[in-house]
Amino acid sequence: MGQEPALIREIVVLRHINFNNLFFVSFLLFLAGCATTEEYKPMPSLPAESAAGAVKKTGVYHKVVRGQTLWQIADAYGVDIKDIIVSNNIPNGSALEAGQLLFIPGAQEVKVISEHPVDNNKNAFIWPVKGKVVVYFDDPVSFNTVSHGLDIQAQAGDTVQAAREGDVVLADYLSGYGRTVMIDHHDGLISVYARNARLLVKLGDHVYKGDAIAEVGLIGNRTVEHFEIRHGSQATNPLYYLP
Repeated sequence: MGQEPALIREIVVLRHINFNNLFFVSFLLFLAGCATTEEYKPMPSLPAESAAGAVKKTGVYHKVVRGQTLWQIADAYGVDIKDIIVSNNIPNGSALEAGQLLFIPGAQEVKVISEHPVDNNKNAFIWPVKGKVVVYFDDPVSFNTVSHGLDIQAQAGDTVQAAREGDVVLADYLSGYGRTVMIDHHDGLISVYARNARLLVKLGDHVYKGDAIAEVGLIGNRTVEHFEIRHGSQATNPLYYLP
């Protein structure tokens, strides 16, 4: 009984401590509740177009066979050549290599393309002259200027061939290009042949692939044929079209 006052004092102290703790814990829970409400606020829904873009694109992988061109592959699969370029991050100056895998967006099955498409497809392009490429598409050619095509080394007087069938829409001197031939292929593509010594065709002529259209000229100390392929007014890399 003599210890009862001490016991009562301890209970009072414990009750005091528990009350303070309870108040402190309640205060923390209040703060946590506020933080939780702010942190886990529901995220707004993504716009429909963003959600669609997040969906993985469908397609197939095509293994490039020697002699195939990017344009022929795009044509066989019925897709835009630009979609293949973007999907595979193909640099402007590069050509396809045998064995290279290309992702074809939107394709459902792998297409079998002839190993010799140039011989079997009249719409395929051929090289206008035979020779080494000394300037590539997008190469710098002067201050703040890049090449819109290829410069192909040749001999003065070499015959320039039409790279593909079409109609001559320009056969004249063109500032910055010299004596130039332009051929419209009637599918949005136009081929350009510049730096010539002599033109062998005239405006309005219909030419077939391999026809002689000009002769290579001497420009300064170089004999090169400048060759471009344009999609409408947009210059594109000729290596995407040439075998």
